[in-house]
Amino acid sequence: MKINGNEIRPGNVLEHNGGLWAVVKTNAVKPGKGGAFNQVEMKNLIDGTKLNERFRASETVERVRLEQKDFQFLYEEGEMLVFMDTESYEQLELLKEFVGDRRAFLQDGMMVTVELYEEKPIGISLPDQVTLEIAEADPVVKGQTAASSYKPAVLENGVRVMVPPFISSGEKIVVDTNELTYLRRAD
Repeated sequence: MKINGNEIRPGNVLEHNGGLWAVVKTNAVKPGKGGAFNQVEMKNLIDGTKLNERFRASETVERVRLEQKDFQFLYEEGEMLVFMDTESYEQLELLKEFVGDRRAFLQDGMMVTVELYEEKPIGISLPDQVTLEIAEADPVVKGQTAASSYKPAVLENGVRVMVPPFISSGEKIVVDTNELTYLRRAD
Protein backbone atom coordinates (compact mmCIF):
# COMPACT_ATOMS: atom_id res chain seq x y z
CA MET A 1 0.00 0.00 0.00
CA LYS A 2 1.37 3.41 -0.97
CA ILE A 3 1.77 6.11 1.67
CA ASN A 4 3.02 9.70 1.46
CA GLY A 5 6.44 10.63 2.82
CA ASN A 6 4.93 12.63 5.68
CA GLU A 7 2.85 9.61 6.86
CA ILE A 8 5.87 7.41 7.64
CA ARG A 9 5.94 6.42 11.33
CA PRO A 10 8.34 4.36 13.50
CA GLY A 11 7.47 0.67 13.27
CA ASN A 12 6.40 0.87 9.61
CA VAL A 13 8.07 -1.54 7.20
CA LEU A 14 8.88 0.01 3.83
CA GLU A 15 9.98 -1.40 0.49
CA HIS A 16 12.72 1.03 -0.58
CA ASN A 17 15.66 0.72 -3.00
CA GLY A 18 14.82 -2.96 -3.58
CA GLY A 19 15.02 -3.88 0.13
CA LEU A 20 12.79 -4.19 3.20
CA TRP A 21 13.39 -1.49 5.82
CA ALA A 22 11.96 -1.09 9.33
CA VAL A 23 11.48 2.55 10.32
CA VAL A 24 13.33 3.25 13.57
CA LYS A 25 12.95 7.04 13.95
CA THR A 26 11.25 9.88 12.09
CA ASN A 27 11.67 13.63 12.37
CA ALA A 28 9.45 16.13 10.54
CA VAL A 29 11.63 19.04 9.39
CA LYS A 30 10.26 22.39 8.23
CA PRO A 31 13.18 24.49 7.02
CA GLY A 32 12.79 28.25 6.68
CA LYS A 33 13.47 27.98 2.96
CA GLY A 34 12.21 25.13 0.78
CA GLY A 35 9.59 22.44 1.34
CA ALA A 36 9.04 20.36 4.46
CA PHE A 37 10.34 16.81 4.60
CA ASN A 38 10.42 13.77 6.87
CA GLN A 39 13.90 12.65 7.99
CA VAL A 40 13.63 8.85 8.39
CA GLU A 41 16.11 6.46 10.02
CA MET A 42 15.62 2.90 8.78
CA LYS A 43 17.14 -0.52 9.44
CA ASN A 44 17.36 -3.22 6.77
CA LEU A 45 15.41 -6.31 7.86
CA ILE A 46 17.64 -8.70 5.93
CA ASP A 47 21.22 -7.57 6.63
CA GLY A 48 20.76 -5.10 9.51
CA THR A 49 22.35 -2.07 7.78
CA LYS A 50 21.05 1.40 8.63
CA LEU A 51 20.00 4.17 6.29
CA ASN A 52 18.94 7.81 6.74
CA GLU A 53 16.64 9.09 4.04
CA ARG A 54 14.59 12.24 3.41
CA PHE A 55 11.05 11.93 2.10
CA ARG A 56 9.05 14.94 0.91
CA ALA A 57 5.30 14.97 1.58
CA SER A 58 4.63 14.68 -2.17
CA GLU A 59 6.72 11.48 -2.51
CA THR A 60 5.05 8.10 -2.12
CA VAL A 61 6.64 4.98 -0.71
CA GLU A 62 5.43 1.37 -0.53
CA ARG A 63 4.42 0.28 2.99
CA VAL A 64 4.63 -3.47 3.51
CA ARG A 65 2.57 -5.57 5.88
CA LEU A 66 4.41 -8.52 7.36
CA GLU A 67 2.54 -11.69 8.17
CA GLN A 68 3.12 -12.99 11.69
CA LYS A 69 2.61 -16.70 12.29
CA ASP A 70 3.01 -18.83 15.39
CA PHE A 71 5.35 -21.79 15.10
CA GLN A 72 6.33 -24.48 17.58
CA PHE A 73 9.99 -25.43 17.97
CA LEU A 74 10.42 -29.15 17.32
CA TYR A 75 14.12 -30.06 17.14
CA GLU A 76 17.62 -29.23 15.93
CA GLU A 77 19.07 -31.10 12.96
CA GLY A 78 22.64 -30.27 11.92
CA GLU A 79 22.75 -26.56 11.04
CA MET A 80 18.96 -26.32 10.88
CA LEU A 81 16.24 -25.65 13.45
CA VAL A 82 12.88 -27.24 12.65
CA PHE A 83 9.61 -25.48 13.51
CA MET A 84 5.99 -26.48 12.89
CA ASP A 85 3.14 -24.19 11.84
CA THR A 86 0.50 -24.75 14.54
CA GLU A 87 -2.38 -24.29 12.08
CA SER A 88 -1.33 -26.19 8.95
CA TYR A 89 1.21 -28.55 10.63
CA GLU A 90 3.70 -27.72 7.86
CA GLN A 91 7.35 -27.72 8.91
CA LEU A 92 9.71 -24.78 8.50
CA GLU A 93 13.50 -25.17 8.60
CA LEU A 94 15.62 -22.17 9.56
CA LEU A 95 19.39 -21.88 9.76
CA LYS A 96 20.76 -21.60 13.31
CA GLU A 97 22.33 -18.24 12.34
CA PHE A 98 18.84 -16.89 11.56
CA VAL A 99 17.92 -17.18 15.26
CA GLY A 100 21.37 -16.07 16.44
CA ASP A 101 22.53 -16.12 20.07
CA ARG A 102 19.01 -16.58 21.37
CA ARG A 103 18.79 -20.11 19.94
CA ALA A 104 20.24 -21.37 23.26
CA PHE A 105 16.88 -20.42 24.81
CA LEU A 106 14.82 -22.59 22.45
CA GLN A 107 13.12 -25.39 24.35
CA ASP A 108 11.18 -28.38 23.00
CA GLY A 109 7.63 -27.34 22.20
CA MET A 110 8.35 -23.60 22.68
CA MET A 111 6.06 -21.25 20.75
CA VAL A 112 7.78 -18.57 18.65
CA THR A 113 6.48 -15.91 16.26
CA VAL A 114 7.98 -15.83 12.76
CA GLU A 115 7.58 -12.75 10.57
CA LEU A 116 7.02 -13.63 6.92
CA TYR A 117 7.16 -11.50 3.79
CA GLU A 118 5.74 -13.22 0.70
CA GLU A 119 6.03 -16.57 2.54
CA LYS A 120 9.76 -15.96 3.22
CA PRO A 121 10.85 -15.78 6.89
CA ILE A 122 12.62 -12.50 7.71
CA GLY A 123 12.40 -12.35 11.52
CA ILE A 124 11.75 -14.46 14.60
CA SER A 125 10.80 -13.56 18.14
CA LEU A 126 11.07 -15.86 21.14
CA PRO A 127 9.08 -15.46 24.35
CA ASP A 128 10.46 -12.51 26.35
CA GLN A 129 11.10 -14.69 29.40
CA VAL A 130 12.11 -18.32 29.95
CA THR A 131 12.62 -20.39 33.09
CA LEU A 132 15.92 -22.24 33.33
CA GLU A 133 17.91 -24.09 35.97
CA ILE A 134 21.28 -22.88 37.25
CA ALA A 135 23.85 -25.54 36.34
CA GLU A 136 26.79 -23.86 38.05
CA ALA A 137 27.12 -20.85 40.38
CA ASP A 138 29.94 -19.54 42.55
CA PRO A 139 29.43 -20.03 46.30
CA VAL A 140 28.26 -17.07 48.39
CA VAL A 141 31.07 -14.92 49.78
CA LYS A 142 30.47 -14.26 53.48
CA GLY A 143 29.59 -10.65 54.21
CA GLN A 144 28.41 -9.94 50.66
CA THR A 145 24.93 -8.41 50.60
CA ALA A 146 22.32 -9.05 47.94
CA ALA A 147 22.32 -5.42 46.80
CA SER A 148 26.09 -5.04 46.52
CA SER A 149 27.02 -7.22 43.57
CA TYR A 150 26.07 -10.03 41.28
CA LYS A 151 28.04 -13.20 40.62
CA PRO A 152 28.45 -15.23 37.41
CA ALA A 153 26.36 -18.35 36.88
CA VAL A 154 25.98 -20.86 34.04
CA LEU A 155 22.49 -21.92 32.99
CA GLU A 156 21.51 -25.45 31.92
CA ASN A 157 21.76 -24.31 28.26
CA GLY A 158 25.35 -23.10 28.71
CA VAL A 159 24.55 -19.37 28.71
CA ARG A 160 26.37 -17.25 31.32
CA VAL A 161 24.34 -14.69 33.29
CA MET A 162 24.95 -12.56 36.36
CA VAL A 163 22.76 -13.50 39.35
CA PRO A 164 22.36 -12.18 42.91
CA PRO A 165 24.57 -13.85 45.57
CA PHE A 166 21.64 -15.76 47.16
CA ILE A 167 21.06 -17.84 43.99
CA SER A 168 22.75 -21.26 44.00
CA SER A 169 23.18 -24.26 41.68
CA GLY A 170 20.02 -26.27 41.03
CA GLU A 171 17.63 -23.32 41.47
CA LYS A 172 15.31 -22.27 38.66
CA ILE A 173 15.35 -18.64 37.57
CA VAL A 174 13.48 -16.51 35.02
CA VAL A 175 15.74 -15.00 32.33
CA ASP A 176 15.03 -12.16 29.87
CA THR A 177 15.77 -13.61 26.39
CA ASN A 178 16.32 -10.19 24.80
CA GLU A 179 18.77 -8.77 27.34
CA LEU A 180 20.18 -12.15 28.52
CA THR A 181 19.71 -11.06 32.14
CA TYR A 182 18.40 -12.52 35.40
CA LEU A 183 14.88 -11.31 36.30
CA ARG A 184 13.75 -13.29 39.38
CA ARG A 185 13.56 -16.70 41.01
CA ALA A 186 11.07 -19.04 39.36
CA ASP A 187 7.95 -19.92 41.38
